[in-house]
Amino acid sequence: MPSAEAKLKKNRCANCFDCPGCMHTLSTRATSISTQLPDDPAKTTMKKAYYLACGFCRWTSRDVGMADKSVASGGWQEPENPHTQRMNKLIEYYQQLAQKEKVERDRKKLARRRNYMPLAFSDKYGLGTRLQRPRAGTTISTLAGLSLKEGEDQKEIKIEPAQAVDEVEPLPEDYYTRPVNLTEVTTLQQRLLQPDFQPVCASQLYPRHKHLLIKRSLRCRKCEHNLSKPEFNPTSIKFKIQMVAVNYIPEVRIMSIPNLRYMKESQVLLTLTNPVENLTHVTLLECEEGDPDNINSTAKVVVPPKELVLAGKDAAAEYDELAEPQDFQDDPDIIAFRKANKVGIFIKVTPQREEGEVTVCFKMKHDFKNLATPIRPIEETDQGTEVIWLTQHVELSLGPLLP
Repeated sequence: MPSAEAKLKKNRCANCFDCPGCMHTLSTRATSISTQLPDDPAKTTMKKAYYLACGFCRWTSRDVGMADKSVASGGWQEPENPHTQRMNKLIEYYQQLAQKEKVERDRKKLARRRNYMPLAFSDKYGLGTRLQRPRAGTTISTLAGLSLKEGEDQKEIKIEPAQAVDEVEPLPEDYYTRPVNLTEVTTLQQRLLQPDFQPVCASQLYPRHKHLLIKRSLRCRKCEHNLSKPEFNPTSIKFKIQMVAVNYIPEVRIMSIPNLRYMKESQVLLTLTNPVENLTHVTLLECEEGDPDNINSTAKVVVPPKELVLAGKDAAAEYDELAEPQDFQDDPDIIAFRKANKVGIFIKVTPQREEGEVTVCFKMKHDFKNLATPIRPIEETDQGTEVIWLTQHVELSLGPLLP
């Protein structure tokens, strides 16, 4: 919604509510209740009724005595704050006070800008006619316009100062002796979320209108494509362009982990998945000494020395069992299996610590082709499908070390 409408609604949604207990979003539940017919009270009919419920803490609007509604949206009963009129009057008073202070500041600024140049000096250099021309912000008559609106002084808001109460209502006699049920007492966070009521008991918790969320639009600095763009309907967001790194970087996953022991070499099976539709060449490299990214490694890793070729992603080939597989002449000591755009590889891991988690780090180098069409025209010297080699740092946690 526009920012002006959001300001009128105090940046809250009129139809969505947050659970006062766990702060999750409430959902509308439907149930059937029996009601008497107005023509014949002896007969009853089934009627749908709607109430609010939380799927996490099982809180419902019926817990605080809120009446069910015949429609699913809007019209929920809201508690009234007895101090609302006093607070609104204070807000109006201080808004008027801020307006007066702003007018006084503007009047002082324009008073300092007045021209004190003698007229004789001005006429000598031919500046008299220029200074006599009416210009906004330079004549003294503009100072008279810096005042409140007509009738504003007559409508000046007056507030009554707060007065201290001489007699305070005493506490109940059993306030210090009665047992406390913690499930019926609100937490500090629940009270601070409703500062206008400060509920003490859980039976006084009412649903809160959900805060509006803002979404900013982001553009790439090089190709100027929209990376994130606001939508009018947040439930149906469509990606304008697939420029997310997940859609281009090969995915590394752990498939099987053997029993890892201190200073014993083990073979771990990993899978590499190609997210793009063209062939991708991948090379795994060990981290060099002094690499700033290699700080969590607790084991020595031996990666395949050869370059790996990943087949392109083909959605139709995944469901075609009769499709002929491509012949990549894989080494069985390195490649465990190959299926569509996924390949299984072996790496050798030797833990270097006697206890704790086993973590390995290595580099993954792969080629990348930017197939997206840039907004700016490509120059003659530039190549639209230039291959770029990227290097990613991979860190895998293989679990605890066995004794």
